[in-house]
Order: sequence, then structure tokens, then C-alpha cells
Amino acid sequence: MGECEKLQEVLESIKDACQRVGRKPEEVKLLGASKTVPPEVLRRFYECGLRTFGENRVQEFLKKYEALQELNIDWHFIGRLQTNKVKYLMKKVSLIHSLDRKSLADEIQKRASKVGITQEVLIEVNVGGEETKGGVEPENLPELFEYTLSLPNLKVVGLMTIPPYLENPEEVRPFFAKLRNLRDKLEEEFKVELPHLSMGMSHDFEVAVEEGATIVRVGTRLFGERS
Repeated sequence: MGECEKLQEVLESIKDACQRVGRKPEEVKLLGASKTVPPEVLRRFYECGLRTFGENRVQEFLKKYEALQELNIDWHFIGRLQTNKVKYLMKKVSLIHSLDRKSLADEIQKRASKVGITQEVLIEVNVGGEETKGGVEPENLPELFEYTLSLPNLKVVGLMTIPPYLENPEEVRPFFAKLRNLRDKLEEEFKVELPHLSMGMSHDFEVAVEEGATIVRVGTRLFGERS
């Protein structure tokens, strides 16, 4: 199956999931999770119509950014982010998915202010309470969110999660619902709008869409298994 067919297949699955719950397909952005995928493959997917790609490692991202700079790609950063790497992302990524601590918020504020932009971010929440995963604990989310409100060059536009991997996507549903509920509570408590929920990957994105995902991060289903 060629790149364009794979892309269409995933877009069809998103559309079907939207129809099941009465959502519009245009409410969901497909992000190609492109870790370890070479630039020439991304270029082919771009030619098929995929515009948003998400990278996990800053060094790898910078190489691809250079190699593909003539394309109008909407780059996101979706991996764990070290504070000393933040400066390399400024003016290159439209959205950082992995804000999970105050020190990182401070660094993004500092760097964004320096280059005169407002950086949009998602707060990553560890909904499954897994030791190995990044993300703020759900009970500490309101405090971190409130802290970001004092940072003029950083704007939280929603939440992200990487739930536990379970074979049956239906078993992941409660984690997606939990992220949505956490978002709704923040909106209510702080009287803000948080339009985005970044959740769902190759094997469970349909369920995530049914639960309200606005960004799905799909790698394997588009690019195949990675080494």
C-alpha cells in the first residue's frame, strides 16, 4: 500500500469514528508521529496531503526541519522535553505537547519572550499513573495550569496523554474520558477555553476520537513498524 492509500485509510477511520459520535471530521487533526522516519518519506506523505508532523527528539527534529524547510509543514514537538533544548524549538514548532513541570514552563516563557512569540503548549497528564511515563499527576494539574496563567508568552491550549498500552482499545477508553473530564474541570474552574485534547495513537485513535480527541498522533499505521 502506498503512502497516499495509507493516509486515506487513516483519514477514513477518523471520519468513521466521528460519525459514530456525531462529530465533524474537521475537528480532528491527524499528526504523523514521525520519530525515526526519514525526511524523504515525510516529503511523500506531505505530497499526499499530510501537513502536521510530530517529533520526539530535538536533534532529529532539527535535521528534518532543515531538510524539509521549503515545505509548509506544521511541526509539533511531542516527546519529553529537557529545559536545555527548549531554545532550539522556538519559531519552529507550532505546538509543544509535553509541558509537565514548572521549570519547563519557565524556560518556555523565557525563550518565547526572547524571540517575541507566544508559544502554544499542551500540558501532558499521566492519567495511568505509570512510573515510566512523563506527565503531571492529575491531582497536580490545576496547580500547574494556574501557574502557567502568570506566564504571558506561554499559552496552554489543551491537554495531552499517553495512556497505558492495552491490547484492547476499549480498555483504554476510560483514560481518554478521564483526560476529557480533567480538561472540562479546568475550563469550568478557570473560565478558560482549552480546545485541544491530544490523545490516541495507531492502535487506539478511533476510540480516542469517540472520546473527544482533537489531535491524534499516528505513527505505525502511517509509516509502518519502526526499529
